[in-house]
Amino acid sequence: MRLDKYLKVSRLIKRRTVANEACDAGRVMINGKVAKAGTEVKAGDEIQINFGNKDVRVEVLTVAETVKKEEAKEMFRYL
Repeated sequence: MRLDKYLKVSRLIKRRTVANEACDAGRVMINGKVAKAGTEVKAGDEIQINFGNKDVRVEVLTVAETVKKEEAKEMFRYL
């Protein structure tokens, strides 16, 4: 699954366009490398997102095309 879509589906970022902009600005990293919006995400990857003065690090647990809002938190775990 594309990185921008994963960020939206997992609710780490609310909208796909915002996820795209974050990737274009170089604020999203996968496994320590700056990632583009089209980068493939798989289970076991570590995603780091820089929100201004706050960094969020998560480990990808599952990848799913669609999930309910309540189940979105089960797609990743905070590090």
